[in-house]
Amino acid sequence: MHTVGEIPAVGAKAPDFVLTGSDLSDVKLSDYAGKRVVLNIFPSLDTSVCAMSVRTFNQRAASLDNTVVLSISADLPFAAGRFCVAEGINDVVPGSTFRSNFGELYGVRLVDGPLAGLMARTVIVVDTDGTVLYSRLNPEITEEVDFDAALASLK
Repeated sequence: MHTVGEIPAVGAKAPDFVLTGSDLSDVKLSDYAGKRVVLNIFPSLDTSVCAMSVRTFNQRAASLDNTVVLSISADLPFAAGRFCVAEGINDVVPGSTFRSNFGELYGVRLVDGPLAGLMARTVIVVDTDGTVLYSRLNPEITEEVDFDAALASLK
């Protein structure tokens, strides 16, 4: 798979962005200034691996102090909201890229293949000061993210 660019590297300043929340409000990285932010980026909640990643981060990151998880995909805000309600997911903030340049800004928009236009499976962890603590784009779209490594960066 090929993406539009490079994801932010560990130690870099994470760029601010604007996504669309399930209630159509703006969801920005700057909204969470002073918090640690896990960016769980994936193609679509309509795939089992993507849905599982949202469930897992909801369970495992909910207990972490001063941490928020943003689940980012090209899914429409209504679908993401409906998924979270149906699954009982309360500790993850869904964000849609459907009217955003997020994919280009973070280098994660797929540019070819059957999933072109969707986001590549990526996890980026941002510290309270906006510095990237962890950054990994999965080389295989069907592979689960390394939850342990991502969450270890928060300890």
